[in-house]
Amino acid sequence: MDDLQDLLDRNERWADRVQAEDPEFFRRLVGQQTPKYLWIGCSDSRVPANEIVDLQPGELFVHRNIANVVPLSDVNAQSVIQFAVEVLKIEHIMVVGHYRCSGVHAALHAKELGGVSDFWLSQVRAVASRHADVLNEYPEDHRREAFLCELNVLEQAFNVCSSVPVRNAWNRGQKLHVHGWIYRLADGRLRHLDFSVDGETDLERLRTEAVAKISAARRDHYGRKSL
Repeated sequence: MDDLQDLLDRNERWADRVQAEDPEFFRRLVGQQTPKYLWIGCSDSRVPANEIVDLQPGELFVHRNIANVVPLSDVNAQSVIQFAVEVLKIEHIMVVGHYRCSGVHAALHAKELGGVSDFWLSQVRAVASRHADVLNEYPEDHRREAFLCELNVLEQAFNVCSSVPVRNAWNRGQKLHVHGWIYRLADGRLRHLDFSVDGETDLERLRTEAVAKISAARRDHYGRKSL
């Protein structure tokens, strides 16, 4: 209970500080939220969505889970997308992964976490299996793992593009973009994976092109001799 009381005390100090700095802050939050962005990211405690993009509460709609996975069968993720697109009318969905992701690490190395976690990460293992040919170009574990973090972002972004609320939005002409980003813990920087979709398209062709782009970028970065 002492630890929990510490959190309550921290909350009180934070609320007092915010109120002192901006007396209208909480009054504004009481109004309807009108974010333009949906952030779908990892639950990792080192990746706080609002802080990374320097946005205030009310400016970013957020969904997080282990390894930023977006299965079409997951009612939780799909309901968030539906609410964001159809009710909040957000304009951008960013699927955001990060390097040194524990979930990706466990999936790549077949590390058993037990129970539901193993079932959940089977979706990341499926990504690794799909792209085994390009992943195996890198014998070093840390490079394969970093590459899988990127590939997982792409595959989850494809899932977002395939979701019913997103397809319906595009069919009715709603302005909506889906992006793939990745975050680097070591320097706090986000990187666009050169993936942005704003309407119905050939996802298989797009998948091939996107994987080819990030594969080429990795080869350029490391150099052929280091593969």
